[in-house]
Amino acid sequence: MRKMKKMLALTAAAVMAGSALAGCSGGSGETTAAASEAADTTAAGDASEAASEGEEAAEPAGDLLVYGIYKAGDQTWFIDEGAAAQKAVEEAGGEFIFVDAKMNPEEYLKAIDNAIANNASGIVTCIPDQTMSQAVITKCEEAGIPVVAADDALQDTDGNKLAPWVGINAYVIGEANGEWLANYANENNLVGNEEVGLLLMTMDTVSSCVPRAEGELDKFTELCPDFDQSKIFKADYDGTTDKGNTAAAAVITAHPEIKKWLVTGANEEGCIGAVRALESAGLDKDACVVGLGAYMAKDEWNNKGADGTCMKASAYFSADSVGAGSVEVLLDMIAGKDVEMERAVDAVVVTPETYKEVMGSYAE
Repeated sequence: MRKMKKMLALTAAAVMAGSALAGCSGGSGETTAAASEAADTTAAGDASEAASEGEEAAEPAGDLLVYGIYKAGDQTWFIDEGAAAQKAVEEAGGEFIFVDAKMNPEEYLKAIDNAIANNASGIVTCIPDQTMSQAVITKCEEAGIPVVAADDALQDTDGNKLAPWVGINAYVIGEANGEWLANYANENNLVGNEEVGLLLMTMDTVSSCVPRAEGELDKFTELCPDFDQSKIFKADYDGTTDKGNTAAAAVITAHPEIKKWLVTGANEEGCIGAVRALESAGLDKDACVVGLGAYMAKDEWNNKGADGTCMKASAYFSADSVGAGSVEVLLDMIAGKDVEMERAVDAVVVTPETYKEVMGSYAE
């Protein structure tokens, strides 16, 4: 199919490169950082080239052409989500163009403009800055192009959704993490221990992430009512592993009285950042981290085994469900059908003992 074949190959290469590099991450922060940098470079470069090829090869209006514009297209979650969206579009007989906005608002708006210029049939997107939501909606409405938000909602200043949204059942998933961590604390007699602290990795500027942390804290404190509230800390970050590492390290360093950390957070990258920070501080042996996504936790377990990492569990939810679900809603919109404004995906907490059975091929 013209240049589309090259675009698909590049997208597949980005997926394989990201998976391979993630699978090779070692125990040291230096090794992991190098692998992450290589993955970022490969995936971002391939995604950019794929987008360029796709824009040149765009079909005339009337053919199905869908843009997937993601705020951090080099992250494993968005690579997997984009692959699922691409498969759904291709099964419908159309073309899919994956765009990595690189957490850059200008790059993101440029991608929206490119989709409009190339007569896109529709757009599925995760926006890097939700304050730009109305601008995106206005652009798409003026061009007559339907748009579906994935993961992070397109919303107004009051939090009302401006477009259909597909994502995870945030608060409920947060509760699942909080419950698992609370049970761990109770079973290991950690609640009354003065050296134990709870760290929540938060993303307070992202609406879809706020209820995750709220659910985690609410359920943990419900099940551990005697836990010292003064030993509950928060570290806010931007969703990346590096910033998660920096934020967690700052809290850990500021509280040397805490020798045993319980950690959970808003996404998998932030939790892995905390894992690396605990390793650097020499506190990982007595720590327990519960991730959110499991797409990086499985690499910890594959490479190090259950006893080689302080990542003890993670809430797994399917990128396939969000990616394919966002396209399903978009295709209904293109067909003129009424669609639901919200579609939420649930999760199950996995451990080194259960992740392979639950995650299937995504555990590899």
